[in-house]
Amino acid sequence: MAAILKVTDLCKAFSNGSVQQHVLKNLTMNIEKGDFTVIMGSSGSGKSTMLYSVSGMDRPTLGSIIYDGQEISKLSNDKLAIFRRKNCGFVFQQNYLNNTMSVIDNILVNGLLVSKDRKKIAARAKEYLKKVGLTAECYDKFPSQLSGGEAQRVAIVRGLINQPGILFADEPTGALNSQNTTNVLDIFTEFNQDGQTIVMVTHDIRSAVRGNRVLYLKDGVIEAECELGRYTPEDTNRDHILREFLEKMGW
Repeated sequence: MAAILKVTDLCKAFSNGSVQQHVLKNLTMNIEKGDFTVIMGSSGSGKSTMLYSVSGMDRPTLGSIIYDGQEISKLSNDKLAIFRRKNCGFVFQQNYLNNTMSVIDNILVNGLLVSKDRKKIAARAKEYLKKVGLTAECYDKFPSQLSGGEAQRVAIVRGLINQPGILFADEPTGALNSQNTTNVLDIFTEFNQDGQTIVMVTHDIRSAVRGNRVLYLKDGVIEAECELGRYTPEDTNRDHILREFLEKMGW
């Protein structure tokens, strides 16, 4: 498989007066098309900073980020915003839906930033909503009328509506109960099996085992990698493999 994202010698530092805090240190990695890559590590290891840096939401201090052959780390702010709209989808722990807009409009407003074909975007939104288990009864509801799990599924569709090259997810199940966590993970797995590339930050082993590999961050450096292979529900050994790996990492 070809690498869709190449990150080389990525550094990120924050200044606090005369003191610089180095959060990411010469981080290098490749994300291949169709990968489901999971980022794990202890609190403060740089997981979210890494996600925001490689997705173009934040600028690295040093290093190179090449997306599908294009160097994005040196783009202007305006061009970087256009790049994110067209190529990146985002799902966060909080759904960040607009409570003054209906479910369908929350998705359409994101899709229409890239395509002016409202009919096409609406048809895709309804297709994806059906795929994540939400019926037409939900289309005109407001986010406040949805359960937490339903709202997160809408947020996933919003993140996927522009058919991004990579879906970036930061603790997407962190605010959900057990059943809704399973529902969201099943959705991620289904889209990944259809070819969607996913990079996900999580602290949850049950979420992490859905990935085909896990990168472990420690003090801003990729300490090690655990290859799990493609997820299948029948593969009960992957949980044991990941737990052994994390134990070695001191997690």
